[in-house]
Amino acid sequence: MVTIKVRQNGPYLVEGDDVTVVDWNGQSYPVEKHPFVICRCGASGHKPFCDGTHRTVNFQASEPARNDT
Repeated sequence: MVTIKVRQNGPYLVEGDDVTVVDWNGQSYPVEKHPFVICRCGASGHKPFCDGTHRTVNFQASEPARNDT
């Protein structure tokens, strides 16, 4: 099972072993360790993965998603 956790003002934390990261062109990215984090701020130098840049650019996420279902 794969779990994706949205971290407040930080990256997406992806937990699980059988995960493939693929961009819109079908290019896959090797996942070097588990768990891993996906950039959410857009400033990482190692996209699509997080390199911690969100801390230096003071990334502030929008409000949490609502569950209106």
